[in-house]
Amino acid sequence: MDFGLTDEQKDIKYAARDFAEKEFSDIAESCDEKEIFPREVWKKACQLGFVGSFVEPAYGGSGLGLLDYTLIAEEFWRVDPGIGQALFSTAFGAEIIEKHGTEEQKTSYLPAVVRGEKIMGLATTEPDAGSDITSIKTTAVRQGDTYVINGSKTMIGNGSIGDFLLVLCLTNPERPKIHDRFSFFIVETGRVGYDGTHMHGKMGLRAYDSADVSFDGVEIPATNLLGDVEGKGFYQAMDFFNMSRTWVGGFALGAAQGAMEKAIRHIRERKQFGHPLSHFQALRFKVAEMATYVEMIRNMVYKAAWNMDRGLKDHKLVAMAKWIAGSLAVKVVDEALQLHGGYGYFSDYGIEKYYRAVKAVEIYEGTKEIEKHIISNEILGRE
Repeated sequence: MDFGLTDEQKDIKYAARDFAEKEFSDIAESCDEKEIFPREVWKKACQLGFVGSFVEPAYGGSGLGLLDYTLIAEEFWRVDPGIGQALFSTAFGAEIIEKHGTEEQKTSYLPAVVRGEKIMGLATTEPDAGSDITSIKTTAVRQGDTYVINGSKTMIGNGSIGDFLLVLCLTNPERPKIHDRFSFFIVETGRVGYDGTHMHGKMGLRAYDSADVSFDGVEIPATNLLGDVEGKGFYQAMDFFNMSRTWVGGFALGAAQGAMEKAIRHIRERKQFGHPLSHFQALRFKVAEMATYVEMIRNMVYKAAWNMDRGLKDHKLVAMAKWIAGSLAVKVVDEALQLHGGYGYFSDYGIEKYYRAVKAVEIYEGTKEIEKHIISNEILGRE
């Protein structure tokens, strides 16, 4: 097995890092404190092909593989998790449209997302339906040539700033198999009855818009049913999670790498008892542990992405990679802050932003408990 990146992948990784280091630093603190979406940087990222780069050239993208996209995710989060999350979120769910949408839907929506003309989001989570999306209550009822949507969603990315959302709805409650009851719809946020309210007070990732969303009799044309077939939404979501959980593992990897690098610089520069902190064996061992954890994350995440690019859909491996990436990244960031001592508690040193952000990776796109549930089911069978 070849564990090395291709020359093209190295170039992608370097280009993403260079872009992030040049564009994120001046605005990161302001975007975090004021909860501002970095619109101008987003447009630049789109122009350079970083956003939605997995989309095929026929629909405006570069057709990059999942590993390539994961490398971009890693480098963006390595520099600043909040802005990295904000930029990636603008194409969140585009994979579903590309893989399952009609030709008209693909050509109508995907190029605008990739070019930085429109922001999209994915709306599945509800106040009483997080990990269990089969418990959603938002309905879409067919009325002639339209669907009427009623219900609410919460913690929806770009729900207050986006141009359209991909919304999971209950369409076929009478079907005996619960997984056949749901469908995705493309919903433009400018439609009558739509409301998106920005949620304030997130611990981290504040440059990324999270919103409470409500649908009060929102009418959309029947052609906005994704793929033009009802009852496929659950399966489309599960297929998407295999991809999204992989590059979310890239987020964790980037946060761990970035935090570790800051910690290493700090202990080399700061002195105690007449010596740099890097002189003390206990702290050197901490760095050794952190570096080992980072490499463990990298190997798991890269392998999951590499397999997916080759059509090897291993739900167990994806769940393992996402779980271990989040878990170990939290450990690494915690140790990185500890190595800063009291200074790590202040925003001026830049380590606390990783601390506030990285916990999210253990929660969204499947909590660590859900990932363990998937892994055990794959090994032991479903109960």
